[in-house]
Amino acid sequence: MSDGGTGAESGSDPPSNRPEGDPRPRTPALLRASWWRDRTQQLTAWLHAVHASLESRFPVITGLVDRLVSVNIFDSATRIAAQCFLTAVPLLFVFGAYAPEAVQEQVTTSVSSVFGLTGDSKAQVEQAFAPASDDLRQATGLVGVLMVLLSATAVSRAVQRLCRRAWVLSRTESKVAPWRWLAWIVLWLGALILQGLLHNGFGRGAELGAPVILVIQVVMWWWTQHLLLGGAVRWPPLLPGAVITALAVSALSVTAHFYMPRALNRALAGYGPAGSVFVLLSWLIVVCVAVAVGLSVGAVLSQEPFLRRRLGTPKSPPGVPEDGDRKS
Repeated sequence: MSDGGTGAESGSDPPSNRPEGDPRPRTPALLRASWWRDRTQQLTAWLHAVHASLESRFPVITGLVDRLVSVNIFDSATRIAAQCFLTAVPLLFVFGAYAPEAVQEQVTTSVSSVFGLTGDSKAQVEQAFAPASDDLRQATGLVGVLMVLLSATAVSRAVQRLCRRAWVLSRTESKVAPWRWLAWIVLWLGALILQGLLHNGFGRGAELGAPVILVIQVVMWWWTQHLLLGGAVRWPPLLPGAVITALAVSALSVTAHFYMPRALNRALAGYGPAGSVFVLLSWLIVVCVAVAVGLSVGAVLSQEPFLRRRLGTPKSPPGVPEDGDRKS
């Protein structure tokens, strides 16, 4: 009887499931599935309570974190960078090869100015944008050029998806005509061609060029959101995202002058053209991360009371119910 009583008291099973006097040893709590299930439920409930508490005390911070998670910053940035490298860069080469000689020189100057290229890296850019031979033009043909142009719209679509996620819009709410993708590509190509003149302040120095580029960046990202969202969001609420993105991209442009020339020249010397591909793609990912963060942060900030009253922003993003409840 004493053995049976001891077994019942020390056993881990309920009395209904464990017969009295069962001599089996006690199962440790950590090995029981029910113990882990209970602890998981308690942890989940605690995390929800912490999130709700933080949301009430720091609504801006929690709103930013929630939006950045929903946008999936690194995934979106990597997709845009890959599309830029695989489609937009070949389009730039084709454009530079078929454009008039004066435009080709301006493209080379602009790319070198944006990255501050010198030495081998600058020579590589000049070689890439050298005038195309007649044989190359015949091999490529008009159909090939059009295919490159159409494939470059993949970048436009990737940026559109980013804008749509930043503003919590569905596909139907941000459905746009295909001409908007082409218009976005054409305008950014034009802006890139003018970068050399802008960086030099149209001959007056970088002191004038820097603020001019910043203003143009703000206008470009402001227009980008409105164009690729198909007007689903009014102009004023889009301004914070445009300003933040322009500041981030401009800061990275300054950093590129110190990092890219050394990195590209070192990669070319050590690994050849393959090394420059890795450096350029890595830098594109960094820039695209800055763009994704800037647009997402701007969308959240435009919903906060201070800016919402001044910009006329709806209480909730267009894709969220008007009660303003954020997803927990």
